Amino acid sequence: MQITQRNVELRVDDSLMRVYVAGPKPPGQYPGILFYSDIYQLGAPMIRLVNYLAGFGYVVAAPEIFHRLEPVGSVIEPNDIGRMRGNDDARRTSIPAYDADCRAVINFLQAEGAVNPQKIGTLGFCIGGHLSFRAAFNSEIKAAVCCYPTGIPSGKLGLGIADTIERVDKIKGEILLILGTLDPHIPETDRNTLITSLENANINHKVVLYAAEHTFMRDDGYRYDPEKSTSAWSEIITFLSNNFSF
Repeated sequence: MQITQRNVELRVDDSLMRVYVAGPKPPGQYPGILFYSDIYQLGAPMIRLVNYLAGFGYVVAAPEIFHRLEPVGSVIEPNDIGRMRGNDDARRTSIPAYDADCRAVINFLQAEGAVNPQKIGTLGFCIGGHLSFRAAFNSEIKAAVCCYPTGIPSGKLGLGIADTIERVDKIKGEILLILGTLDPHIPETDRNTLITSLENANINHKVVLYAAEHTFMRDDGYRYDPEKSTSAWSEIITFLSNNFSF
């Protein structure tokens, strides 16, 4: 379906957080999705993914995850220098700050007239996959899609050590993990730790493994795999549709 696009301003801890919002053009109430980018923030590849998901009948809200450190509208280039900059921003952002941002966007979605407040989910990539996993600790999140989420077993997320792996039992909704078996950032030991933690906590979940590298769904990089990305999106759309009873 056709979509609308806009930017909204939220204030979190006295910091201006730009949130890019895309949603269906036809009037109505739709599920809301908290969308987390990778460390490069909201460049064209991420905006394309937000818009793509919105076209399936979702109001998608994507915050700039490093708004406390980067000027509004900053896009970090996906090169060596950009990787250093993005990773440094990630390390300098506290875990409570990430959590506060999450709460702010959930509140925003629930207050939106075009959103069914009982149907809130989340989707994220790389560091954003980790943030989506943490977002699922909030009872409002009914479904969470985590694409190659980094740092969950080790607690590597921001300033300090994240307690994500210790809080798996707080998840109330369902989890979809999209993982690449050729991804050095999430080796087999980490994948097994993550899956075992979900199993031990009796969390409803599905794991989809691809013979793919890290960021294989980002269409501007050398690791992009169109075939596996298309398959992963089919899994995501089906998962969300099932959870939100489309």
